[in-house]
Amino acid sequence: MFITKLVEIFNEYKGEKGAVIPILQKVQDKLGYLSQEVISEIAKFSRMSETEVFGVASFYAQFRFTRCGDHVIRVCLGTACHVSGGERILDEVTRELGVSPGETTEDYKFSLERVACLGCCALAPVMVVDKTVYTKMKLPKVRGVLQTYGENK
Repeated sequence: MFITKLVEIFNEYKGEKGAVIPILQKVQDKLGYLSQEVISEIAKFSRMSETEVFGVASFYAQFRFTRCGDHVIRVCLGTACHVSGGERILDEVTRELGVSPGETTEDYKFSLERVACLGCCALAPVMVVDKTVYTKMKLPKVRGVLQTYGENK
C-alpha cells in the first residue's frame, strides 16, 4: 500500500526543513508518479499547501503526475539523431505501440517520450528503454527491441 511506502520515506526526513524535492524524488521512484493523493500527503507532512507542493513538483520536468508504463522509451531527436533518422525511429515506435509521444499504452507496459538530446551524438540515432541505450538504430531493429521488453504485436 502506498501509505506504508510514504511513511517509510517521511521517516527519513522527519524534522528536516526544505526536504520537499528529495521526498518527491523518492516517492516517485517508489510509486512511479505523483498522484493528487500523494501530493496531498506530502503537503501535510511538509506543512505546505497542496498548491505549493504541486508548484515545486511541476517546476521540474523530472516529475510525473500520471502513471507511466513499466518501460519508458525515449527516442532522441537532437540534431545528430534527427539527421540520422531519429524521426523515422520515433514514427516506427509510434506505429508499433499505437501511442504518440507523451502517451502510455493502455496496458501500461510502455510510455513513449521524445527527447531533445541524449548526449550520444556519435552513435545516432539513439533510443533508450528504461536505462538501456540502443545506438545506431535502424527501422528493422525497433520491433526486436520492443519484443525484448514483451511487446507482443
